[in-house]
Amino acid sequence: MSQAQYLKMLEKEIQKINKKIDLKIIQGEKYMKEAREHKLLLKKVRYHTRKGFMNRFVSLFFRKDILKGNSSSFA
Repeated sequence: MSQAQYLKMLEKEIQKINKKIDLKIIQGEKYMKEAREHKLLLKKVRYHTRKGFMNRFVSLFFRKDILKGNSSSFA
């Protein structure tokens, strides 16, 4: 399974759990188990989509729109 397929599968699971949580909220039931599962799935998504420190720094430093955003705030 590729990383893209894995992330898509995680997204589908998150959507299913969100629907379960919504129904339980509407019905006034507790949803602690689902909330824990949702949190775990979000951690997995973040883990597989995170960038390293240097990647984030380089992409921030070399953004093309950074000059446009800063120049208008100084004017």
